[in-house]
Amino acid sequence: MADVDACNLTENEVKILADRLPIEEVLQDLSDFLKVFGDPTRIRILFLLRDRELCVQDICAVLNMQQAAISHQLKLLRQARLARYRREGKMVFYTLNDNHIGAILNLGLEHVEE
Repeated sequence: MADVDACNLTENEVKILADRLPIEEVLQDLSDFLKVFGDPTRIRILFLLRDRELCVQDICAVLNMQQAAISHQLKLLRQARLARYRREGKMVFYTLNDNHIGAILNLGLEHVEE
């Protein structure tokens, strides 16, 4: 246990705070989740999808990027459960997986713009 004499926490407070931490598996999942937000291209895609469903070709056009690069990023976003897709013939349309993702983007933007 940490040296509780070094700061102001009592031994009981240290235990209470430690007990409030999520379990290690949840912390690892959260860390992996947040890493997905660490790429500017993925952030751009998420912001586009926050407002509306888009097909891959439209995302490519808006971001001025090749389809292979966008498809790779979309695959990572799907794997992280941040985006989902639906097929309509040969077209594939993407949207955010749920409203939480848009809220996370909005909070993050609000924080960095303060």
